[in-house]
Amino acid sequence: AAGGLVRQALDQSGGQLSPVASGHAALFQALWGQDRSAITQLILTASGGPFRSWSKAEIEAATAAQALKHPNWDMGAKVTIDSASMMNKGLELIEAQQIFDVDHERLDVIVHPQSVVHSLVAYNDGGQIAQLGVPDMQTPIAAALRWPRRTRTPVPPLDLAQYGSLTFEPPDRERFPCLALAEAALREGGAVPIMLNAANEVAVGAFLDGAFTFGGIPRVVEAVLSQGSGAGQGLAASGKGAPRSLEEITAIDAESRARAHDIVAEIT
Repeated sequence: AAGGLVRQALDQSGGQLSPVASGHAALFQALWGQDRSAITQLILTASGGPFRSWSKAEIEAATAAQALKHPNWDMGAKVTIDSASMMNKGLELIEAQQIFDVDHERLDVIVHPQSVVHSLVAYNDGGQIAQLGVPDMQTPIAAALRWPRRTRTPVPPLDLAQYGSLTFEPPDRERFPCLALAEAALREGGAVPIMLNAANEVAVGAFLDGAFTFGGIPRVVEAVLSQGSGAGQGLAASGKGAPRSLEEITAIDAESRARAHDIVAEIT
């Protein structure tokens, strides 16, 4: 929501941002010491969540209990639901654009069910650099706290022979429309990522409260974004330029949440 303000503060202070999220921490490490002009793509990996192999109809009808059964990570309810919808990966794309200052054409997602490869950076020589490790947040947290030094953690070493094989597949944006909505928000920029985030938080909360099945989440988000797309629709449509203050960001967030609550009420 406020990535532009964070970048502005970094530029003014000369500071460095060390990401803690596993995907961004992996990108940070794969970019360290490299020629930034040679980057062709930043690739975030997604586990696919509990619904990776489910049909579109099954996903739309899923319950909270089903969505909370993540195969690899132990996370809070909100992030686990975002993983199931792949909204988390869409939000991470938006964050990656802000953190690493790259255009949206050079950002992509690939589904990697084992969650061993945490992100990859592709370079113009045809090579890619990836950061691998068992799925444990202690590793990226330790890296962020001590970088560029490494710190011993209780995390067990990665034994690739134990996994036998690592697999990758493209994401299905039809079965996981939240990813497509987030990518559209990334391309639009300005106020739209703020609207996306606010609407998703309201929709996920309503889903966890039993207001509707899993398919209701993208319905709410899409409805909020579509309401804000036309002229004269309030702060959320006040222009594509990046918000210039926390007050403006907060106002857009509040308006988007109010719209989302209205849509939830209509659906239920």
